Amino acid sequence: MIRLKKNVELPAAGLTGFETPLSEEESAIQSSVHRFARDVLRPIGRELDRMTPEDVIAPGSPYWTAMIESAKLGLDPQLIAQFPPEMGVRIESIIGEELGWGDSGLAVSLGVAGMPLMMAQSVGNQELIDMCTGKIGCWANTQPDRGSDGAILYREEISAHGKQPVGNVYAKVGADEIVINGQYSSWVSNGSVAQVALAYMAADYGDGFYGTGENAAQTNGIGMIIPLDLPGISRGKPLDKIGQRALPQGEIFFDNVRVPKRFAIAMKDEYLGNLTSTWSFGGTHMCQVFTGVARAAFEMALAYCHERKQGGGFLIEHQMTQLRLGDMLRRLEMARAIARRSLAFARMSPQTHPYATAQAKVSVTEEAMKITHEAFQLFGGNGTTREYPIEKLFRDVRSALIEDGENYHLTMRLGVLASRLYQNGWTKE
Repeated sequence: MIRLKKNVELPAAGLTGFETPLSEEESAIQSSVHRFARDVLRPIGRELDRMTPEDVIAPGSPYWTAMIESAKLGLDPQLIAQFPPEMGVRIESIIGEELGWGDSGLAVSLGVAGMPLMMAQSVGNQELIDMCTGKIGCWANTQPDRGSDGAILYREEISAHGKQPVGNVYAKVGADEIVINGQYSSWVSNGSVAQVALAYMAADYGDGFYGTGENAAQTNGIGMIIPLDLPGISRGKPLDKIGQRALPQGEIFFDNVRVPKRFAIAMKDEYLGNLTSTWSFGGTHMCQVFTGVARAAFEMALAYCHERKQGGGFLIEHQMTQLRLGDMLRRLEMARAIARRSLAFARMSPQTHPYATAQAKVSVTEEAMKITHEAFQLFGGNGTTREYPIEKLFRDVRSALIEDGENYHLTMRLGVLASRLYQNGWTKE
């Protein structure tokens, strides 16, 4: 039935756009996280953006204030899991978007910080849970010579006569302990500050690094939770980059580091399944965060167009400005829809896949880049100055097109997945 109205009213629009009514719990969570993003993340993110990477992670830095204040929110994933699945997805999406609206670098740092603990909880290892509780974590997988190669799932992704590289950090698995040597790259999020790591690497179980038969071109691997205060572990300089400067990233080095074998969370046969599960889970956070960044850029442009005069009137009075703002809002709503859909798939589908969530990351960050670029243009010359925060958002979003997988490469992997699904009968009916 058509819902008839007697008057033309403005549509219901909240912080997250044209949203269906939120429950009392959802509204309370959104309000709480929005205040935190507005009052803590956004001002601290701007302050950290002007600091050197070394000063960002130094004792007394505002970065640590953000970490401490975030803990007071009590946003435990296990609490979110108590809600009905559809409601839990929307709450998680709202939280991620608000954090990204506040500051994308800090939002990513907060998301990665809890990954070792979530993995420990997922495998049900109480020793690892205790070791990770209250600690800042990182997700260590990327290596100087094994970035995107570190998560190869199919033979089609390897050149015809090539092999997946062993990489720069590797493990020798013994009867009771694992010995690690090598380094992770500068791009490990929270690598400069983490106390525990959820780490993935190539592994030799006594028969070499490579599998046999169909898996002869792929390395064997292992997943572990590693306390980063073990003898033989050191750090490189924190990475100095153009965007997301509030996110500490840096190298981690291993020199004959001995880890108890009981710290392993995925051995030879479970390695790829565990890695893809982690990637499917973690990749969705990028979508929500950069929907929030796109929203921040749109809101800044919308406000500026009501303040700046040009051609005898405010910018908002010109039809071309209205068209440009309308296009930005349309893209923002599309990005949010894609982000929510990918999150729902990753959390609720019985058969998730990282390439499915990766394509959403591509779509959302590409739309966020277009929105932020258009906002930047509307600011004109003012946008290029540090007086206006739109230039920071532009730098932050530009990094996201490479972060968590370069967008062209991820799109290629979606093509590989489409081919695999077709060979399995998809679209043939």
